[in-house]
Amino acid sequence: MKSLWLCAAAAALLAGAAHAQDHAPNLVQAPRYGTWGLDLSAGDPSVKPGDDFYEYAQGKATATMQIPPDRTRFGSFIVLADLSDARSRQVIEEAAADRQATGEKAKIGAFYRSFMDEATADRLDAAPMRRDLDAIRQAASREDVARLMGLVNLGYGSSFFAPDIETDQKAPTRYAVYLNQAGLGLPDRDYYLQPSFAAQKARYEAYVAQILTMIGWPDAQANAKAIVAMETKIAEVSWTRAERRDDSKTYNPTTVAELEKAAPGFPWRPFLKADELGGVERVVVRENTAFPKIAEVFAQTPVPALKAWLAFSLADNAAPYLSKRFADAHFEFRDKALSGQQEQRPRWKRGVALVGSQMGEAVGKLYVARYFPPESKAKMEQLVSDLRTALKGRIERLDWMSPQTKERALEKLAKFHVKIGNPDKWRDYSALTVSDKDLYGNVERAVAFEWRRQVRRLDKPVDKSEWFMTPQTVNAYYSQTENEIVFPAAILQPPFFDPNADPAVNYGGIGGVIGHEMTHGFDDEGRKSDGDGMLRDWWTAEDSAKFDERAKRLGAEYAAVEVYPGAHINGDLTMGENIADLGGVLLALDAYHASLKGKPAPVIDGLTGDQRLFLAWAQVWRSKSREDYMRRRLVSDPHSPEEARVDIPLRNVDAWYAAFDVKPGDRMYLPPDQRARIW
Repeated sequence: MKSLWLCAAAAALLAGAAHAQDHAPNLVQAPRYGTWGLDLSAGDPSVKPGDDFYEYAQGKATATMQIPPDRTRFGSFIVLADLSDARSRQVIEEAAADRQATGEKAKIGAFYRSFMDEATADRLDAAPMRRDLDAIRQAASREDVARLMGLVNLGYGSSFFAPDIETDQKAPTRYAVYLNQAGLGLPDRDYYLQPSFAAQKARYEAYVAQILTMIGWPDAQANAKAIVAMETKIAEVSWTRAERRDDSKTYNPTTVAELEKAAPGFPWRPFLKADELGGVERVVVRENTAFPKIAEVFAQTPVPALKAWLAFSLADNAAPYLSKRFADAHFEFRDKALSGQQEQRPRWKRGVALVGSQMGEAVGKLYVARYFPPESKAKMEQLVSDLRTALKGRIERLDWMSPQTKERALEKLAKFHVKIGNPDKWRDYSALTVSDKDLYGNVERAVAFEWRRQVRRLDKPVDKSEWFMTPQTVNAYYSQTENEIVFPAAILQPPFFDPNADPAVNYGGIGGVIGHEMTHGFDDEGRKSDGDGMLRDWWTAEDSAKFDERAKRLGAEYAAVEVYPGAHINGDLTMGENIADLGGVLLALDAYHASLKGKPAPVIDGLTGDQRLFLAWAQVWRSKSREDYMRRRLVSDPHSPEEARVDIPLRNVDAWYAAFDVKPGDRMYLPPDQRARIW
């Protein structure tokens, strides 16, 4: 699944935009930008557009922007995330206050009340974990440890290997069990291996010791040292995130018997049985060359160290749902030390996020009924149609692609499925048990409920109606196996979409998003699946080589960006999102021009239609981030920093040069023959 923005939603107020306040959930109106969709006070006119377009378009706004202390970043996305939080809070707190509610509404209310009951959490302290910790203490062998790791999807467990159930990439009408590398407590393998993260690694060891001490685990300091040393060995043999993007290399079907031979250091059958996958004989291994090495780390690590790792992982995962001392310890390391967040988010925000993550579609049903007008869906459908036509035209006009590959590309585009706003069929939570006096148990049961829902459908046809984001999520995505683009209700707000805005602004905002998601179907990984979602090579060898050459040119532009001294954008990790951003701008521009039907675009406040569209694209990405957070993103996130998402695509768009009179000598200028031209 390729998303527009990192799924954990990424400012003094943005000029012209509203902001949901912490003290009351009464702000439910979408932000407004200027009088016709652009905040013209945001830009810095002292900067030439050809030198730094992001600063030219948003410089004054970002210069005065203050990141709230409970945030690691702020910007256009966060304004909408706050709005969605405020709206979700309203429907959740109404459910929590209604003691006569029944069904899903009653469960939403009980879940939220259980989290907001901080006094009970403090009184219970570590007691909710007692049964799970006792099970770890009683483990006597590596097989016992593997069984406990097999509970990874049934509560607070952790494992060296992570099972997942997804649509089979080479048989997209059925599901398959995938196995992924895991076992790391830090955000990425680079945190263990790069000297630039040495301070965070040392702080992590101290945090492990702190958590082990808090749960009364013996020899906390020595065990913490052993745990970090063990995880470092896992990091050394793990695939990089860039390597893990390659769908051709991460599709490795095998039988469990073959896996036992290939990676004999790990007890696979007890592990799978504990995760309720005991009857499964075929799995798809992602990082196949890493599995034998990680299994060997498991085999060589003393059982007491493995048990200590399980105990730490359990408490670390459960900490946000325990007493204040556990929640604070978790925040101080996970959010403050690793991402620079200065303050813990208010409890209501954490409660809304929790209920939204565990009962997301139940909350979404209430959210959509109140906040998503049907006319927004109709207007989005028209915009999607416009963008689809634009992409069809671009494919037909490509001068580097053979007729054979073009024909197949057009077939894939014709099969694109579109979902807007909310699911047609909502998830059923009737089998989930929720108690307003058992927060720890609620989370554990909700996690297990979701996993068992997936396990039960293993032998059933793929549910094409399923959504992988909730309606209240400020994001969008493309799914390769479903060949579909999906736009949740919450993103259909300014600055992305405003029915009262100038059309050029809507095309530059939500039009760019639609084009971005469509282009994911033809990025460096999306292009490897056909119109039915099947992973197969449908390109000629010559066309594949030409595509790769053009993609590498774009990737080199991003890799040249040094965000901090010695810290560059990873052009390989971000390749798919970068291609999608460039495609999104180009498709939005084509669709906007087509919408004019041969008439000249009006000039508004001295700005041409093309200028307004490009400024709207920049307005979407207005953002400021804390350094620790951004350094974390650079090694772990497939999305480039926001400034690069504005400037680099535009310097490869011919119309942008004409719109802002960008000429040789301007810092962003690229000669026409050096511009990346893909779709």
